[in-house]
Amino acid sequence: MAWNVDFYQDDDGKLPVMKWLDTLPEEVRGKVIARIDLLKEGGPTLDYPYTSQIDGRLREIRLRVGKTRYRVLYFFDDERTAILLHGLTKNTPAVEEADKRIGSARMEKHEARLGSKRSAGARRGKGEGNK
Repeated sequence: MAWNVDFYQDDDGKLPVMKWLDTLPEEVRGKVIARIDLLKEGGPTLDYPYTSQIDGRLREIRLRVGKTRYRVLYFFDDERTAILLHGLTKNTPAVEEADKRIGSARMEKHEARLGSKRSAGARRGKGEGNK
């Protein structure tokens, strides 16, 4: 079974992880995409060294090329879709707090959007049942 993987979308329609991927050298971009494909195959069971937990539901796809580390922060939403939140290139062992904050803020925003969709759907559903 393949798992759904989707890119977080900003309010202005931009895809931050896609934009980050476009800045990477072609060889590295291909390797990061291959890791994303592993996430599609393994879903939440894909574990270290390919992924690891950052904080709560926030996780990272992990890749190292030479001394440079590449990460994609993601989480699984309530619809069981992996949402790719934030891509980063780092030369330090730990993910910086600023990057964690970006990932967490995007996760919260995505969840709020899902909640709004569900609320709108529930309201429509109630109205249809009363006809």
